[in-house]
Amino acid sequence: MVNRGDARYSGSVDRDELVRVLRAFEATGLEYVLIGATAMGFHGLVRATEDIDLFIRATPENVERLRQALRSAYADDPHIDDIRASDLLGDYPAVRYYPPNADLFFDVMTRLGEAASFETVEAEVKEFEGIRVPVATPRALYRLKKGTVRPLDRQDAAALRDRFNLTDED
Repeated sequence: MVNRGDARYSGSVDRDELVRVLRAFEATGLEYVLIGATAMGFHGLVRATEDIDLFIRATPENVERLRQALRSAYADDPHIDDIRASDLLGDYPAVRYYPPNADLFFDVMTRLGEAASFETVEAEVKEFEGIRVPVATPRALYRLKKGTVRPLDRQDAAALRDRFNLTDED
């Protein structure tokens, strides 16, 4: 675990790589919100993770900003061009991106069915290494995780509920 200010994270996500990627997101003006275990780490609930989950705004221009940011962070990867707006704006709006020689991967989504999207997820901005990082709130993370079938998500939901005094109505 690494604790820098009020932002924590753990697992295989390399701190320097995370900083590089978040700086690239900010520099390109990517409209995004972190969700998942990485977002939980920003709220002080740390568990191992190998991925960065995020919602992005569902526009062709924003998908291009995502590609620009990834090119900035992973300049030698021609596979970034395989991320297309049609993938993220279609019926199954999710892509998984594996950077070359990296210890992490990205799950990029514009929405999770009808349950949540960039536009509907409640978020707040956390400061990390001088970077403004949009992160889903504990309540939003709880809502995303509490009703899933994956045991790890249910454990995350219980940890969020206990730490932030959330109820089933949240």
